[in-house]
Amino acid sequence: MANTTLQNRFNSPIQQLQGAPHPLPLPVETLWGTWQNVDPNTRGIIRVVLSDANGKIGVHVFGACTPTPCDWKQVTGLAYDASVAGGPAIAFSANYSFSFLDTIVTGHLDGHNLIVEDFNTFKDGSGRAPFYEQGTFKKV
Repeated sequence: MANTTLQNRFNSPIQQLQGAPHPLPLPVETLWGTWQNVDPNTRGIIRVVLSDANGKIGVHVFGACTPTPCDWKQVTGLAYDASVAGGPAIAFSANYSFSFLDTIVTGHLDGHNLIVEDFNTFKDGSGRAPFYEQGTFKKV
């Protein structure tokens, strides 16, 4: 077998981008707005407001509390495109940290709906198991 040199070598993503034009920030307008859970009886997240936060995505979550919704406050999240080629954002993630609980909130567009998931881990020593919830949201 003849000795050959590698014509194609693996380049890390940063090496592949060198010399390439830098992509523009993701257009997040597709995600912006107020999203309401379609399940009026949910005991989890009832509303998510996605907005511009100084060029990033602001994620403002409200939970099911009585008599008024729990305001989780706005945090800065990350927006994601469907591919590395760019285009409008179709998904987001955000991290919340409360005194007793850490929560990762994610969402992605599914047609005209936003599928929101939250991953929860207790840190208060209560022995409660980490838990996951998912909901379907409509833009209002």
